[in-house]
Amino acid sequence: MERPTAFLADPAVREHLAGRHHPERPERFDAVLEGIARAGFLDRLAGVDPRVATEEELLLCHTREYLYTVRRDVESGRPYLSTGDTDISASSWEAAARAAGGVLNAVDAVLLGRARNAFCAVRPPGHHAAPGRGMGFCMFNNVALAARYARHKHRLARVLIADWDVHHGNGTQDAFYSDPSVFFFSTHQWPLYPGTGRADETGEGPGAGTTMNRPFPAGSGRDRILGAVQEALLPAADRFRPELVLISAGFDSRAGDPLGRFTLTDRDFADLTRAIMEIADRHAGGRVVSVLEGGYNLEGLALAAAAHVEALLG
Repeated sequence: MERPTAFLADPAVREHLAGRHHPERPERFDAVLEGIARAGFLDRLAGVDPRVATEEELLLCHTREYLYTVRRDVESGRPYLSTGDTDISASSWEAAARAAGGVLNAVDAVLLGRARNAFCAVRPPGHHAAPGRGMGFCMFNNVALAARYARHKHRLARVLIADWDVHHGNGTQDAFYSDPSVFFFSTHQWPLYPGTGRADETGEGPGAGTTMNRPFPAGSGRDRILGAVQEALLPAADRFRPELVLISAGFDSRAGDPLGRFTLTDRDFADLTRAIMEIADRHAGGRVVSVLEGGYNLEGLALAAAAHVEALLG
C-alpha cells in the first residue's frame, strides 16, 4: 500500500490567544481544517498523534534562559512575551509546546516510513522565533526544531528548509546561519517585517553558502517566487542533497492577505509544493514535512491550505 500523507491537527493549539482579537487567531486553525474538509481531502489523510515537546527537545533549538523567560511570562499573566511582539495567554505554553511536539511526531512518521509526507496545522507559528528570542507572533521555532530533531534522533546528515512565507524567517536563519548541515532558503517581501533576509545573507563560518535569500518587492507573484525555487533552489539542492525537506508554509504570501502584498494564487501554492516535492523525490526519498506559518485572510488560508494538501497527496 502506498504511504499516505499525514496530517497534524491538534485542537489544543486553538487555546493560544483564545478570546483575544489578534491577526494570529484561533480561527486560523478552523479555516485550515474547513478548507481541507471542503475539498474532500480529510478522509485521505492519516492522523498524527499530538503530544507536548519536552524541555530537552525544545533545547535542541532554544536556550534554557529563553524557555525560562517564556514560562515566566505565561505563568505571570503577561499579555505578551517580554522578548518581542508575540501576544500570549494562559494556555500559550501548552499550545506552543504541543505544536512543536506534534511536528516532531510528524517527522517520526515520515522518517520511519509510516507516511510519505506530512502537513502540520499548528499555531502559534514559529519561523521568527530565534534561539533566545520569541517575536513576530512566534514562541518556539517548529521547523527549526524539526530539523534539529531529524539530525539528532534520526542521524540525518543534511536537512533543507524552504520558507515561502511573505515575511523572512529570521529565527530559522539565526538557528542555522553557521550550521552546514541545514540549508535554509527563503522567498519574502522586502522591505517588510522583520527587516532581515537580504540576498547577501548567505551564512557564515562552516555554514557559508547554506543560506539563500530571495527578497522581492511588494506585488511579486508566481514568476519571481516559483522562478526562484526552480532556478535557484533546485540546483542548490542538487549540490546539497538533503535527506529530508521541510517547508515553512506561510500562506500570507497569497493575494489578499492583510499582512503582505505578494500575489500568489492557490494554483501557485500547489506548484510551489510540487517543486519542493521534486527536490525531495530526487534526494530524500520523497520525504517532506510541511509546517504552517502565516496566513491571515481566513478564506484565503483555507483555499491555499487545501491546494497545498492536494499537491502533497499527489
